[in-house]
Amino acid sequence: MRDFLNSRSKALKPSGIRKYFDIVEHMPDAISLGVGEPDFVTPWEVRSAGIRSLQRGFTQYTGNRGLQELRTLIARYLKERFSVEYSPEHVIVTVGASEGIDLALRAVCDIGDEILIPDPAYVSYAPIVELCGGTPVSVRCSAENGFIFTPEALEEAVSPRTKAVIFAYPNNPTGGIMTKEQLEAVIPFVEKHDLLVISDEIYAELTYGGRHTSVAALPGMRERTVLLGGFSKAFAMTGWRVGFTCAPPEIDAAMLKIHQYTILCAPRVSQHAAVAALSGGFEDGFSSVEKMRSEYDKRRRFLVKAMNDLGLTCFEPRGAFYIFPSVKATGLTGEQFADGLLEEEHVAVVPGNAFGSCGEDHIRCSYATGMAELEEAMRRIERFVKRKMAR
Repeated sequence: MRDFLNSRSKALKPSGIRKYFDIVEHMPDAISLGVGEPDFVTPWEVRSAGIRSLQRGFTQYTGNRGLQELRTLIARYLKERFSVEYSPEHVIVTVGASEGIDLALRAVCDIGDEILIPDPAYVSYAPIVELCGGTPVSVRCSAENGFIFTPEALEEAVSPRTKAVIFAYPNNPTGGIMTKEQLEAVIPFVEKHDLLVISDEIYAELTYGGRHTSVAALPGMRERTVLLGGFSKAFAMTGWRVGFTCAPPEIDAAMLKIHQYTILCAPRVSQHAAVAALSGGFEDGFSSVEKMRSEYDKRRRFLVKAMNDLGLTCFEPRGAFYIFPSVKATGLTGEQFADGLLEEEHVAVVPGNAFGSCGEDHIRCSYATGMAELEEAMRRIERFVKRKMAR
C-alpha cells in the first residue's frame, strides 16, 4: 500500500510523557506524579453554569470568536489582574491554551523560520514548529539562573532566520517564573532583533509569593506579543477545554481564519462555564483559585524539602505545580530514574529530557495530587534512592 503520510508527521516523535501514563493505567497501586492536571473538582458555581446552559438548550455554535460576554470578561480580567489592555474584538476563545499555541505558530511560522524556545519547556512547542515547517531552536535555561531566559543565552541562539521567541512563564516543567525586572532585562534583545513574542501564560494565577507579570504589560510589548491563557489550570477546568488568545490586529486576524477553518468555535457549554468562572471574582481575587493555590503551596514546600533532604537537588519553583529535581546524585539519568522508579516502586514521574536536552539529569513531579499520595510517593522514592545511593 502506498505511504500516505507526509514527511513532517512521519518524523514527529511521540510525546515523552504518554508512555508512563499508559503503564500506570495497568498498575492498580501506582501513584502518578506525572499528570499536569489539578486534582480539584471544577468549582460548583462553574459546573452549575454549564449544567444550566444545557438545561436551557444552549447547544448551538457560537460566533467564531466566542461569546461576546466571555470575551468582554476576559479583556476585563487581563486588565484588572495583569494590567494588560485588549479589546474584546481581539480576543479569540479557543479549545484550551493548546489550540492557542497551534494557532499562533501556524499564523506566523513560515518554512525555514526559526522559533526560540526555552529548554526545558512544555512538550508541544517544538513539534508544532516542526509541523509548520519551521525550526525550533533551544535556549538553554539552567537551575543556576532560575530556569529563565537570560540576554546572553538568547543572543547565543538567535540568527537572521529567527522570527519569534516563546515565553513560557510560569514554566512547565520547572516552575520557574520571570519577574518584571527579569522580563525588562530581555526586552532590549527582543526589540534589537525585531522579534515576535508568543507568551504562554496558562499558569499565571499559580504564582507563589507575588503576582504574575505579563510580558505584554511592559512598555511597547503588547504590539509584538501574542498572549495565550486559559481556564484549565487555575480554575481546575482541564476537561472543559476552554482558553483564549489576544494578539495584535494583523496576527489576530490570521489566527481567526485558521480557527474558523479548523475548529469553528470552542464548545458553547464550556464558554458559559468560563463566564461563571470570571464573573464576580475580581474583587476577592477569585476565592476558589486562592484556596487551590494555597493548597498547592503547601505541597510545593513539602516536596522541595523532601527532595533536597534526600540529596536530590531541587530548585524551588515559584509558579505552576511542578518540581524539577536533579537526580544526578544517584548516578542515573532522568529517564533511567523514571523507568526504575516506576518498575520498582510503582511511582510515575516524567523524565526531564521529555522537555528538552537540558532536563537530561532531572525528573518532573507534579504536586497536583493530594498530600496523602505525595507522602506515600516520597516514602517509595526514598526507598528507591537509598538503594541506588548504596551501590
